[in-house]
Parts: sequence; C-alpha cells; structure tokens
Amino acid sequence: MEYLDSRKADTQARIKQLQSELTDADGRLGNKACVYATGSFGRLEVGTNSDLDLFIVSKIGEVDGVVTSQLRHLDAILVKADLISAIRKLGIPDFDADGKYLGHYSVRQFTGSLGAPDDDANNTLTGRLLLFLESQPLLGAEAYSDIIDDVIASYWRDYGDHAEAFMPAFLANDILRLWRTFCVNYEARTERNPVEKKIEGKIKNYKLKHSRMLTCYSALLYLLGVFKLEGTVSPKHAKCMTQLTPTARLSWLLQQAEFKTIHSSTSQLLEKYAEFLEKTDRPKDELAAAFSEKSGEWMAGSYAFGDLMFEALSTLGEQNKFYRLIVV
Repeated sequence: MEYLDSRKADTQARIKQLQSELTDADGRLGNKACVYATGSFGRLEVGTNSDLDLFIVSKIGEVDGVVTSQLRHLDAILVKADLISAIRKLGIPDFDADGKYLGHYSVRQFTGSLGAPDDDANNTLTGRLLLFLESQPLLGAEAYSDIIDDVIASYWRDYGDHAEAFMPAFLANDILRLWRTFCVNYEARTERNPVEKKIEGKIKNYKLKHSRMLTCYSALLYLLGVFKLEGTVSPKHAKCMTQLTPTARLSWLLQQAEFKTIHSSTSQLLEKYAEFLEKTDRPKDELAAAFSEKSGEWMAGSYAFGDLMFEALSTLGEQNKFYRLIVV
C-alpha cells in the first residue's frame, strides 16, 4: 500500500533524526540497556501529530553479589532528561501523562512478572508485550535484541520437550490478556468520565478498534500461520515476528500461497487500516469535528474492520489445534 509505505519511510526518517540528537544517551546505555519506541513510532506509521511512547529496559548483572539492573538509576534519569530535551527540540509532543509512563525496567521485571497479579498494575504486561508486538529500537540495538531473546526464552521455557509441535499458548494467552486489558481500561475510563470529553473518548475507542486490534491480532494470525506451515513455532520464529510491524505481518500472510483463503480479507484489512490512518492524521480539533459529523459511519467502519479480522482468524484457524487453544 502506497500510503502505508509513505508513513513507514517518514517514521524511519524521524527515528534517525531523533537518534542523531541522542548520542550522549546512547553512550550512557552502551550494551547495558535499550530504549524502544512503541505506538505509532513502533508500528512505523507516525502521523503529523503523533507523540512518542518509550520504554527503557536494562539487562541484568551482578554488583557486589547482588543481581540488579546493569543501568544505574542515576544514569537512567540522565537518559530520560536527554530524551525529554530531544523531543522538545524536534517539536514532538511531550510524553503522555507528564512522563508518568516513561519508566525504567529491568528484563528481570518483565520475565519475573509473567502471570503475576500485578503484571498490569506495574505496566510490565504492556511493556513486555509491546516489545514483542510493536516496537522499534531507538537506542541500544544490541541490548534490545538480547532483551527480546530473554523474554522469548521465558515464553518458550517448555520448548525443549515439545520442539516438534510447540504451540506458544503462553504468549497467545498473554496477547489476549493485553487486548482485554486495553478494552477494560477503556470502559473504566468511560465510566469515570461519562460526559467530560465524550468525543475524545469515542475517538480513543475508534483507534482502539483499529491500531490496538491490529497490533494484537496480527501477531496471533502470524503465529497461527507459522504453526500451520511448520507444525511448530520455534524461538527463531518468535524473533522473526518481533522484527515485523503489524502491517508487515499481514503482508507476510499475503506472501504465503498456502493461505489464499484469507488473502482477500487480509488485503481488505490493509486497505481499511490505511484509510483509518489517513482519516485520523489531522489536528486534534479538526479530528473531533470530523468524527462528530460522521461518528456513525466511522464506528461502523471499525466494526467492519473487526469483522474482517475475525474472518481471517477463524478461516486460518480452521482444523488448527493451536487455534483451538486460543479460542477455548
């Protein structure tokens, strides 16, 4: 898709520009930690008004016999200061919630919180899954790759005993958990503010049903596709998935002749997603006015997008044991 390719090229150029402003931060990180972008930057689809969502994640090391983050807390603060200065210099909007979510985590926090009741509350669920599903390394590319390997190893901990027919049910369930968390969080915010910023809330719902849905379900489609082709999903397959954006995962499906039964729905998903990006790429006030005027039509389009995703998933999952684990 020409429009998607244009957004990708523009995002890559903006990431390079941002990296050129962060040489000091890159030096502080070395191979100890990484900074990766999520959201529209992570999906390589930045628009004119996109903000920047980031995570700082450190590898683990031993200091005086204590296992701890390799990136010292004070160095993490300096990196955050570098990031804030860089985005202000380049005219990128300030970090969301006054920087509340610009956190510094260790990979041990990501892997150690798997399945824990406070996984979502500590934002480790979001950070870990978005690392998998929609991230781009901004700084510390080598550490970024190592950290992904560590997280994959946690999800694939039983692979050795089931390598010939491994179904990544653990990861699939976590992806579904993330999707449900997005949905529940939206409903909770709506309940707390039933009138205030009503249009803004509806726009968030509209975006949820496109970008967040595509992030989660393109990954499930990819994993199902690999399992259908190979009869297993290896850590190498998982690493390949992390290197693809959500739209690139759909493009991969289109390249597989064996999946011709979903080529039509997959192509339509890409077309409708490009339309969504183009519609929403406008100033906030202008977007609110356009949505208010055609909210029924726009929301109907979001449900149509979901219908296509369901069609692709259920068709690809037919007679697929892994699909059964996802559904039941």
